[in-house]
Amino acid sequence: MNILMIGSGGREHALIRKLLESPKCTKLYCAPGNGGISRDAETVNIGVMDKEAMVKFAKENAIDLAFVAPDDPLAAGMVDAFEEAGIRAFGPNANAAIIEASKVFSKNLMKKYNIPTAKYEVFDNADKAIEYVKSENTAPVVVKADGLALGKGVIIAQTIDEAVSAIKSIMEDRQFGDSGNNIVIEEFLTGPEVSVLAFTDGKCVKPMVSSKDHKRAYDNDEGLNTGGMGTISPNPYYTDEIADVCMETIFKPTIEAMNKEGRPFKGCLYFGLMITPNGPKVIEYNARFGDPEAQVVLPRLKTDLVDICEAVIDEKLADIDIEWYDGAAACVVMASGGYPVSYKKGIEMFGLDDNGQVEGATVYHAGTKYENGKFYTSGGRVLGVTARAETLDEALEKAYSAVDKIKFEGAHFRHDIGKTK
Repeated sequence: MNILMIGSGGREHALIRKLLESPKCTKLYCAPGNGGISRDAETVNIGVMDKEAMVKFAKENAIDLAFVAPDDPLAAGMVDAFEEAGIRAFGPNANAAIIEASKVFSKNLMKKYNIPTAKYEVFDNADKAIEYVKSENTAPVVVKADGLALGKGVIIAQTIDEAVSAIKSIMEDRQFGDSGNNIVIEEFLTGPEVSVLAFTDGKCVKPMVSSKDHKRAYDNDEGLNTGGMGTISPNPYYTDEIADVCMETIFKPTIEAMNKEGRPFKGCLYFGLMITPNGPKVIEYNARFGDPEAQVVLPRLKTDLVDICEAVIDEKLADIDIEWYDGAAACVVMASGGYPVSYKKGIEMFGLDDNGQVEGATVYHAGTKYENGKFYTSGGRVLGVTARAETLDEALEKAYSAVDKIKFEGAHFRHDIGKTK
């Protein structure tokens, strides 16, 4: 099979590495890819939002399977464009990807179908939102931009004043552009967070192994929220009992709700959960693999990913048995100094061999470029250094020893992945 991966980050590199394990994969392209991906697949210089160029390339290169990995092209209908051209594609249609693309849609869906989530209100006017926050007079409070904002559109305000300034920056200063036309203000939930990715063909839902993301930039969960500074799998708080509750109260009801709305979801649905004192609740949905969750979940996948993709597309997921490796996996993200605010690009990297790997670990490239036999930084999150082992402690030890061998000016990473609550 000729396969085309759409995307350019660490998640895409992890997916590519898994697809390459399949005997069915004969040729693998990635558009646009990155430095590390270019060592594993043929990179194609097409932007992730360029539907016309993607479809043209897929036709000219006899693509058998297109895998749309990022949120923006999914929301813009990239899968729809492939399907209209007769090309098989993994990922939800635009009318289903709205579950991530609009926080207002997803919150209203949960309310309508009694899927447990935080209490909330929706606003299209900053003054009314501020008035509501002041009248409720409870903090912390969560302020969310409605649309896609590169994973940064959620602000946890510790005080009423912080909530007011968050509302103003989103709605008046247009921090996230049109994504902030509407906002969701919701109660602050407490408890351990869990990420659960699930394969679904719109009828059957098969959750993957659980994971835990570390969002804050610095040790001890301090600093700004980022796209994710590291992950572990499995999540220690996600017990079999909680998994059963989630299946009956969240996973199945969400798939059924989308069907009832005429928006059947096929692909990978990400459930961001909080295990509250009142049971598991949904914080957010994503319409695709999480990043860096994919970097710890995919190494634990035993079953051929191509077979799973085909079962999802053909609505035969119930017929396939998905197996997982026991043990644990850990990913430590190496970021550019200054991330997530401002950072330099084009810094030479050392300690990566031709495959971008060091002994005992796999290095997934997120923001790198490859020129004249050398790797350079080209983004905020640069690498996801990952290891799988029998125990979490062993996986962490392997990942961190690999991190120690990789050097670039200003490299920043957390030292407590897997150690914090």
